[in-house]
Order: sequence, then structure tokens, then C-alpha cells
Amino acid sequence: MNNPYTAGRALLLAAGFSLTTIAPGIAVAQQSSAEDAVEEITVTSRRREESIQDVPIAVTNFSGEFLEEIGMPDIIGLTQSAPNVTLEVSRATNSTLTAFIRGVGQQDPVAGYEGGVGIYLDDVYLARPQGTVFDIYDVERIEVLRGPQGTLYGRNTIGGAVRYVTRRLSDEPEFRLRGSVGTYRQFDTIVTFSTPLADTFRMGGSVASFNRDGFGVNLVSGTEHYDKRIFATRLSFEWDITDTFQARLSGDITDDSSAPKSGHRLIPGGNSFAPVLDDVFDTRAGIELIPSSNAGLEQNVRQNGLQLALDWEINDQWSIRSITASRSDDSESLIDFESLPDDDFDAPVIYENEQFSQELQVTWTGDAWSGVFGAYYLDANAFDAFDVVLGNLGVTSFTLGDYDTEAWAVFADISWDINDTMNLSFGGRYTEDKRSTLVTRELFLGLGSPFFGNDDAISLTVPSPGLVPTFTGSRTDDAFTPRVSFSWSPADEHNLYASYSRGFKGGSFDPRGDYTVEGVQQGFEPEFVDSYEIGAKSVWGGGRGWTNIAAFFSDYQDVQVPGSIPIDTNGDGINDSFAGAVSNAGKAEISGIEFESNYEFTDTFSGMLSFGVIDAKYTEWLLPDPNNPGQQVDVSGDREFQNTPELVGNLTLRQEWGANFFGTTGSFALIGSASYKDDMFQFEIPNQLLDTDAYTLIDLSFVWTADDGSYTLGLHGRNLTDEEYKVASYDFPTLGLEGVQSAFYGAPQTITFTGTFNFR
Repeated sequence: MNNPYTAGRALLLAAGFSLTTIAPGIAVAQQSSAEDAVEEITVTSRRREESIQDVPIAVTNFSGEFLEEIGMPDIIGLTQSAPNVTLEVSRATNSTLTAFIRGVGQQDPVAGYEGGVGIYLDDVYLARPQGTVFDIYDVERIEVLRGPQGTLYGRNTIGGAVRYVTRRLSDEPEFRLRGSVGTYRQFDTIVTFSTPLADTFRMGGSVASFNRDGFGVNLVSGTEHYDKRIFATRLSFEWDITDTFQARLSGDITDDSSAPKSGHRLIPGGNSFAPVLDDVFDTRAGIELIPSSNAGLEQNVRQNGLQLALDWEINDQWSIRSITASRSDDSESLIDFESLPDDDFDAPVIYENEQFSQELQVTWTGDAWSGVFGAYYLDANAFDAFDVVLGNLGVTSFTLGDYDTEAWAVFADISWDINDTMNLSFGGRYTEDKRSTLVTRELFLGLGSPFFGNDDAISLTVPSPGLVPTFTGSRTDDAFTPRVSFSWSPADEHNLYASYSRGFKGGSFDPRGDYTVEGVQQGFEPEFVDSYEIGAKSVWGGGRGWTNIAAFFSDYQDVQVPGSIPIDTNGDGINDSFAGAVSNAGKAEISGIEFESNYEFTDTFSGMLSFGVIDAKYTEWLLPDPNNPGQQVDVSGDREFQNTPELVGNLTLRQEWGANFFGTTGSFALIGSASYKDDMFQFEIPNQLLDTDAYTLIDLSFVWTADDGSYTLGLHGRNLTDEEYKVASYDFPTLGLEGVQSAFYGAPQTITFTGTFNFR
């Protein structure tokens, strides 16, 4: 029996990503029979064989084969089995990612500052979350690393990292066709090919189309709601210049033309008295039909990237890797906050992002010592512009932001095998982040601003004394962040470790801030986390199973918390504008336990169990005391961590049996899973109406695979109980006359049939 989940964990190092001391690019893995798969997984990432169970870090890794076998549509599904990880589609978007790991993340994906979780595509850090809800295709593996990262590769990340790694090209001609049809008129097609053009030169790529009708309908425009319209392509070239020098040039393009997504109103209209809809996926949003609100924009997200990776193995001890990349994306978005036919609270939005990054890694491997030394550079620009059209009040709030980030870092990580059973690893990173910002905010009389085509709009901001329509500022933050780990293997089957790491994320400026306030002009401060972890990784039953257990504690300081507040600009008691409110909460403590296990009960029956328990709480959050001018009050007792459920768990069972199917020898596999997430807060202030209640998702897959690998057929049911659960919310009860308290929901029950055909 082949268990792709177990094999996928080996690929974490097999494809060259060492979690201890080595750079990507040169590790290998071996696996013998299915019965002793865990025991026989070995890696040589440090120039000697070692089990993946010896790696002293909390990580969950999924092979592409496993993700295809269970019919995983995109990376959002990883949150069901990776402990203490929350991945969601951001509110009012179709492909923007909200990611939290161990309580650290970014709720609001606005321009001007980066998230707490690093998203990587083939070793390239993506500075912005637009378009990062990656569909599962042409993927070799996806890794979810928990805790601060920064001494081994790429950009420093304070909460963890999600790495999407595409397949490498084959030396032999290959052609692969995968198609899917399912409920809501789903029709997906993926074509993948690879061919050698010479003995040392290969070309390959994928073309993918993902299409599905909406889970609901826009009752005003008649268009689909929660639909999917994505076209994507990837192309790569690999050249073995010499036996020790390889180059890989790759590029990708994605176009998402899915319809605008609006929240489900949880309260009746305050002005129109419109009732709450019965179907949470239907909407009455009218922004598409209102010229003053949509400004002629069409919902669309386009992104592309190009990267060059060079690997040079100088000799048996030294190797060098260079990763050069350029990426950009452009978005037009239509946000109907109040989700009603009029333009009470609508927003046309433009995002434009560009980035260039360069990374250089030098790897050295000796008998007892090994290490990686690196440098990283990032030059990124984020531009956004949007109107907030308050049609029932006859005013428009306009915001434009232009944000430059220039960051560089040097890092190193050294490992020492003290003896045959003990290893000490230590490293550090020095990072410097410079942010430069231009923010323009104006209030106009009229529906729409001049930027979005309304030349008749009258500015109410410029003539007002004391107001600052345009703000420019810059700040530079730097930090040294160390890491140290010690591991001890008292027996071949067990590895115990303890680690400490410090994470850092630079400060910035509030992209929607009210810069008439002096404190806002200073920007918000960098945040830090000191993370302590102990863990045990063990192999049981003569290699039939393994368990990984980690306990952690994080001391989180100056926590960056984004938010928004309504503003009454003229003191008439009606909120006619809004501003961002990014603040630094003083202190927080996060502790928890993570458990992951896989066991082969028989040659054909296996099970996987994982769960995470977390306690995240603010211990200091100071705000001005409204009753005592000049004094502060600690409100930490009334604040909660966003997107961080206290308990998550997953149980997956897999039964396989051999059979003949239409004269072809192969095997059937039945895979069932149940995943649970506890109650979850959407904002730092609890709101029972908006927050997510605990829920359980049941998935089931029935898969036939031909022994010769020529084809695979699968029937996949996801969310079989049709659970209704919130993944994001809006809370603007006093902005506009209708009031906004709405929620966005995860996918309902879906049934999909897939067929994969391989031609070699």
C-alpha cells in the first residue's frame, strides 16, 4: 500500500528544504516498503542519512499525491488537519488569503504592512496576500511551518510559513490530463506536460481552468454569487549546465474573474428595513448596477511572476544557491458593504502590487559541523485607491495610498553533532525594514471622487482648517533575531528537542489612518515574539506509526492589530467617514500543544490523527481613559485573539483493497475524515452575532488507481453534512444608514468526480 501522506512528509527534506541547517536544493529521501515506511524514510540534507523524525521543528507537510487523492481544491483545506493553523478566504474577496498560525497573522489584507505568516511560491516570498488562495495543481508538496522563521531562508516571518512547491520536470516525456465535474456546474481542466529538449535541457508546465457556478445568486443583478472563474498557467525550463550547476527559470500567470462577493446581512436594513435573507449565499448587493459606486470597474485579480533559481555544488562540502524573482498583481474589486440594492455603503477598490527579491545562500557541510549562510533583499511597492460611497448621505470618502518597502537581511544557521545522539543548532538574523508612505484622504460632497470619474465632486476636506489631506512619512526598523535548538535521541525511534526563536515584523503606517491625529503620524511600532518549544518525535510499532508532539509558549510584544472606526466629520451625530485604527497592543501570551500521528494498522488500513490546543490572551492593552484625561486604562481583559480557536482536531481513516476494474488491475481507496474547529472570534472585541461557532466538517473520497499509473478516478464529497459556518465578518453598525453587520461563509456540501490520465 502507498500512503501518500506519509511519503509527503519525507518530501519536506527530499526536495531540498532542510528545517535545521541546510539550504534548499540538494537533499534526497528514500522509502522502502509501506509496512515500514516511517522507519525507512531517510534524508541526507546534512550529508549523512537522518530520519525526518530527527528534524527539531513543528511542521505539517502534504504531498501533492495525497492532496489530489482526497480532492483538495485549494490550500484553504489545509486548515482542517494542520494544528493551530487557520487559513481562510479574506472577506469580500475570492482569492485573497487570511492566514493565522499559533495566534499570529493578519485579519485585514490592506496595503501598507505585511502579514504575520509568510506565503511562499517555489521559495519566493509573496509580500501581499492577493491571489494567494492557491488552487491545488502541479504541486509537489505544501509545507506549513509553525513558529518564527528567518535563520534558514527568505523573508523573516513572525508566525510561521506556508510553502507551495511545484513539481520538478521529468527527464522523460510526460503528458497529464486531469478533469473534474461536480455540483454547482463545476468544470475544471488541468493539462500538465514535461519534455526534454536535449539531454540536459527540459521544458514543462501546466494550463488550468477552474469554473463553478455560485453557491448563491445576486437577487438584484441575477449574476452568480460565490462563483469561481480562474485561468492559470505555469511554465518552467530546467538546464543542467554541468553535473554540478543547474538552472531553473519559471513563470506563472493567473487571472481570477469571479464575481464580486458580498456578506450575508445578519441584521435588517436600518433605513430600508430589508429583511435578512434565508440563504446565506444569496445577496441583494447592487454595486454592480450603480455607476457612482462601481466607477466602471470590473471584479478581477491578475497576477504574474518570473523567477530564476541557480544551484552550484562547488564540491562535497560547499554549495551556493541564488533565487531571483519579480512579481506583480493588479486587482479591481467591488465591495458592497451593506449588501443592499442602493449605494448606502459601497466601495470600488484598486490594488497594484510589485516586488523584486534576491536571495543568496551558501551551504557548508562537514563531518560534525554544517551550516547555511545567506542574504536576502526585497524591494516592494503596494498601491491602493478606493472610494467609500455613502449614497444616502450624499458624500464619498476617498483614500489613496502608495507604500514602498525596502528590506535586507543577513542570516546564518549552524549545526553541531555533539555526539551520535545529541545535536546543537544555533543561528541568527539581522533585518532592516524601511517603509515609505504617501496617504491621501479626502471627503467629497457627491457620489464618487474625481479619481474614480466624478469631476463634479466638491471637496469638503481641503477648505477645512487643520486637516491634512496628504501625508508622507518613512520609518526604518531593524532587529537581530536569534534561534537555538537542542535535540537528543535516546534511542533510534525517539527524538526529543527544545528550541527558542525570536520573531520580528517591522512597523509601518496605517494605510487608512486619520493623519490629523499626531500619534497616527508616527506610525505603528514593530512587533516581536519570543517563542519557546519542546517536542518529541517517535516511531512506533516497528515502523508502522509515528507521533509528533510539540508544546510551545510565546511571549508576544507590541502586537499589531488592524481595525477601522467610523468618524463624524461635522459633529452632526451621523458618521460620514471612517479611518483605519492599527494599534499596538502591549503584551500577549500564547501557549499550546500540538499532536500529529499516523499509524499503519494493517497493510491496507491506516489512520491519521491531529489536534491542537491553544490559549492566547492579551495581558496588556493600554488605551486613553475617557474618564481621566491624560491617563490610560488597560482593556486587555476585554480583548480576544482573532481567528484562533482554542481546540482543533482531525481524524482521517484510509482503507485500501486491490481489485480489477474493467479489466485493469489496481486498487480502491476509501478515505474519510472529520475535522473540528472550536468557537472563533472574528475581531478583538467579541460579538456573538459575528463570531464563528464551533463546527465539524465531514469529507469522504472514493478513489480508483490503476497499478500502472495510467489513470485515476475519484469521487469526492466535502462538507457532507452541509455545515454552515462563518469564515469572516464585517462590523460597521453606525456607518451608513442601513448598518453593516454581515458574515461570509465557507463552502457548502459539494460532490466532485475527478479523472486523471497519465501518458508517458
